[in-house]
Amino acid sequence: MEVRSIVIIGNGISGITAARHIRKRCDDAITVISAESEHFFSRTALMYIYMGQMKYAHIKPYEDRFWEKNRISLRNARVAEVDFEERNLSFSDGSTMEYDVLILATGSSSNRFGWPGQDFKGVQGLYSLQNLESMERDTQGIGRAVIVGGGLIGIEMAEMLATRRIPVTFLVREEGFWNNVLPKEESDMVTRHIRSHHIDLRLSTELKEITADEGGRARAVVTTAGEEIPCQFVGLTAGVHPNIDLVKNTPLETDRGILVDSFLRTNMPDVYALGDCAQHREPQAGRASIEQVWYTGRIMGETVAATVCGEPTAYRPGIWFNSAKFFDMEYQTYGTVPAQPRQGSDSLWWEHPNGKQGLRIVFDSRTKAVLGFNAMGIRLRHTVCDQWIREGAHLDQVIKNLKQADFNPEFTPFAVRY
Repeated sequence: MEVRSIVIIGNGISGITAARHIRKRCDDAITVISAESEHFFSRTALMYIYMGQMKYAHIKPYEDRFWEKNRISLRNARVAEVDFEERNLSFSDGSTMEYDVLILATGSSSNRFGWPGQDFKGVQGLYSLQNLESMERDTQGIGRAVIVGGGLIGIEMAEMLATRRIPVTFLVREEGFWNNVLPKEESDMVTRHIRSHHIDLRLSTELKEITADEGGRARAVVTTAGEEIPCQFVGLTAGVHPNIDLVKNTPLETDRGILVDSFLRTNMPDVYALGDCAQHREPQAGRASIEQVWYTGRIMGETVAATVCGEPTAYRPGIWFNSAKFFDMEYQTYGTVPAQPRQGSDSLWWEHPNGKQGLRIVFDSRTKAVLGFNAMGIRLRHTVCDQWIREGAHLDQVIKNLKQADFNPEFTPFAVRY
């Protein structure tokens, strides 16, 4: 059988999972290309390097020898252009590469909304390894930082800066922190927790512009209310968007992301897209067309690998789940937990008197079948929650057997007692 050239652009969780599973299934030549780094690393662990808890070597899941051993070629280079008709890549250094199968896993880019001053020195997002390096450089010896945008990346950046005792002002345009995702009780709990860590959290506050000193470095932000907040570093963390600049103005069909079918195929032959950059033409019921979370990227990588190797497999992400951390408060969500109540469903909310732990159970108003869970400051067992939601377990049954879902260490302070 003729050996194909399979090229993957992007070495995040999606691209690397695809590469690993293709290698398990076939002997085709595999090349992974990334301009960000030579080796795959855990993006969610970048913050711990800045905080001094890890080094870069610690966040690489595989030893450097893994790639040669598994015959996966790595190329640290920037692709400048893709010729889909000729199946050819052009690099910024002038070199070219042909492919038989192309997998686009180009990830995300930080949102920028055209704020005046957003390109000044000391103004950045937090997504890439290069962002970490510039943050390390530009926060040395500063007096204050301002973070714009209330989401998980903003929380990470606030925690990073707080470990270096850099005062932080956090601007969030919504009335409650992450209240487009969290119900009011959870949002209020997170708001209190952020402020308990001495973060100057400003709700209902928007950025108007960033001003600079004579050297072109950020010196202050100005809010839409006209307040000037002096600072020397500005973190723009108002979300991310699919990184599709490489394929704009090409025959590849795009919208907000690269459009794919249920098999993650694009409109071009033998070209696939997966991970943060992919947009599903027909997302499954209850799922977003773009899902930028770690586990969906991993599933997409496995899915594409099977299809590329002759076993066409549709993308099936299963029951939605996600997890995060607000400083030292852990958060887990399973199934459907809308920020605002929906017709036909109801929920129970329990909160510990300490104000740092809570549990929400969402259920069908008519049948009492459990639809979702939010866990704040406590840990639930994924397999149990997933099974209850999948089987439509009755609310009474779930409450009676909550101990089965308890995943807290035995001596956790203020552990929930069922």
